[in-house]
Amino acid sequence: MKEIFCDEARFQAWLDVEAALARAQARLNIIPKEAAKKITKAATIDNIDVAAMTEHFTASGFPIVPIVTQLKNVLDVETRRYLHWGSTTQDITDTGNVLMIKNGLAHLDETLTSIEDALIALSENHRDTVMVGRTMGNQASPITFGHKTAIWLAEFHRHRERLNEYRPRIEVGQIAGAVGTNATLGSRGLEVLTETMKELNLGETPITWHVSRDGWAEATFLLGLISATCAKIAAEISLLMRTEIAEVSEPYETGRGGSSTLPQKRNPVICPTVVATGRLVREKVGLALDCMVAQHERDVGGGHLEWTLLPETFVLTGGALEKTLELLRGLVVDESRMRENLNLTNGLVMSEAVMMGLAPIIGRDEAHNVVQDACNECFEKNIMLADFLADHPLISKHLTKEDIAALLDPRNYLGTAPQMIDQTISLVRNSR
Repeated sequence: MKEIFCDEARFQAWLDVEAALARAQARLNIIPKEAAKKITKAATIDNIDVAAMTEHFTASGFPIVPIVTQLKNVLDVETRRYLHWGSTTQDITDTGNVLMIKNGLAHLDETLTSIEDALIALSENHRDTVMVGRTMGNQASPITFGHKTAIWLAEFHRHRERLNEYRPRIEVGQIAGAVGTNATLGSRGLEVLTETMKELNLGETPITWHVSRDGWAEATFLLGLISATCAKIAAEISLLMRTEIAEVSEPYETGRGGSSTLPQKRNPVICPTVVATGRLVREKVGLALDCMVAQHERDVGGGHLEWTLLPETFVLTGGALEKTLELLRGLVVDESRMRENLNLTNGLVMSEAVMMGLAPIIGRDEAHNVVQDACNECFEKNIMLADFLADHPLISKHLTKEDIAALLDPRNYLGTAPQMIDQTISLVRNSR
């Protein structure tokens, strides 16, 4: 992602727009075809003195005049006349940035697909790996680890759907002139726009978006959503890595995650990076919304903010995705520890199953009260729920020891979790 949004890529994107503009105008007989050929041949970063351009930029305060000046240096006098014909700085910078954004979104799509594949593998491998489900930080009822990862899979898949839905609105360029009216091109303005965007394989809008920055805000919001999911997963895994839980862990190598003073420590390394990156990206979303508050026909400061905002947000999100992929591919799952944790409460984690087993016989409310009293007794006296239930006069009257054992088996209380895993995986695979 850094390569997509580096300075060299940015400059080349601007040059690509200048060349596409020239070819489009030549095709429409606005400028000579020979001039367009020469401009296209010259429009390469190798012909740009970046140091001199940077010095010029510092003096002028705007980027396109310096890069056009550099390009003129390698063109003959006659051809120079037709360079940057009828355009304005923001046409070139915005459309060039869109070219980078398009490449960035394509890269994100590829990485999201890889993450989906990693989560499909985890969900299939652990479809029936029973573990404790936790609500409000406390043990609740059984789930499977595959159910947890399939929820992540569905969320990432929605991000891919959003990305592909957003792209037609985001991947659009503009050739509109100083105030967005295309006055410099007269009646040919819309033709030039259409032909230039064909050259760049971009879409177009019916009217200028110089001061309509909702498309880029939408792109940034998408990045915020994606990075938030990455952070959510990393935070969850770090919680499950806690010594008292220890159900999963990051891939480990000797010395990885060590403490400077505590020899026993195996701290999470990937997780905190992803969590922190997610926070940075979410902060960028607010800045992107600020850029929408643009004045008149050209804003003061918004465009300058976007020059750093968009590359930084894409690079951060790309990094979060790469680290999340590394985390998921190398994740170590301790199934035996998951079974141990299911037994921590002496069977109380299965109290809802017992309640629902009794409800058809004595009513749901009565069953809830009876089982809640039983749980309180077991908790206070540290006894097994199975033993208490077997000795309970009301419960033993309606349920045999075999019935109780079946109700207390976590494998029997997974609802439709396995089926939901299967249909989520099928949804993702069938969408490709």
